[in-house]
Amino acid sequence: MTPNALEHYLRGLIQHRIKLSVMLWGPPGVGKSSIVAQTAKAHGLGFIDLRLSQLAPTDLRGLPVPERGVSRWFPPEFLPREGEGVLFLDELNMAPPTLQGIAQQLILDRKVGSYELPEGWYVWAAGNRKEDRAAVFDMPAPLANRFLHLEVEPDFESFKAYAFRNGIHERILAFLAFRPALLHQLDPKNPAWPSPRSWEMASQLLRAGLDIAPVVGQGAAAEFAAFEQVYAVLPQLTDILEGRSTKPFPAEPSARYALTLGLTLRAENARQALHAFRWMVEVAPPEWVQLFACDLFTRLRQRGQLGELAQLRQAEPRLEEFLSKFRELVF
Repeated sequence: MTPNALEHYLRGLIQHRIKLSVMLWGPPGVGKSSIVAQTAKAHGLGFIDLRLSQLAPTDLRGLPVPERGVSRWFPPEFLPREGEGVLFLDELNMAPPTLQGIAQQLILDRKVGSYELPEGWYVWAAGNRKEDRAAVFDMPAPLANRFLHLEVEPDFESFKAYAFRNGIHERILAFLAFRPALLHQLDPKNPAWPSPRSWEMASQLLRAGLDIAPVVGQGAAAEFAAFEQVYAVLPQLTDILEGRSTKPFPAEPSARYALTLGLTLRAENARQALHAFRWMVEVAPPEWVQLFACDLFTRLRQRGQLGELAQLRQAEPRLEEFLSKFRELVF
């Protein structure tokens, strides 16, 4: 499933208070951990992220302490004692079998040693697949049978929604719209390769004027550098947003992606959005106007400005005519 579909599924489990243990499968860098963290936060739940591959068996089970001639297990301080939340066992299948066995008791019985997980907590886990060249151990069949298994795959539309919420650099987003195959491309021969996680890091480097090759690899960085040259020949986005442009719509697909996403991300208010929308309707093919409008309305809805745009466009017959054909864009 896509990251967006995974987020929707996890929200459903919480809304219906289904405490089944969940195992998320997927390639590295696709965003499994961040989706779980965001889902917990969205529901006001606590979140504890345990990287099992970095723990020893005693770290999870606790230490035996003699008490009145009997050993009592003192549980670790990082396990929750109260409240509600998500206990996330990340890198589960990278943990050695002995640790997986201890985790199995926590997953199956919701307790380990003398510790018992509070009723309000969910137990979710994640791991990489063997085909992703991760150093994983086989999961014991009894442990696997205790999970609800969900597999997540990279998806550009999901990444775009995440990028709108988190301020990913517009040029990276435009480039990936043009070359979605480079959103996630595992390269076993190189330590740096493109993934949603590495593109988010690349966004920070790009804003600082630094080379992005160290996080996405030389090949993807070279393609991105060539794409950046497209921006030099684009119509001035500021002129379009202020309603002053008479330039035609670009012919090259790469320039079209760069332009439409650039306008979407740079429109700071409803009036600028209206100018950009009007210009697109006047000069662009309908399929590009529809693509632009979908993204623009998503952005304005997130910022609470969609109602203001609706009022402004009432004086624009051509925009109303376009939207009458594509009502699903705004509803």
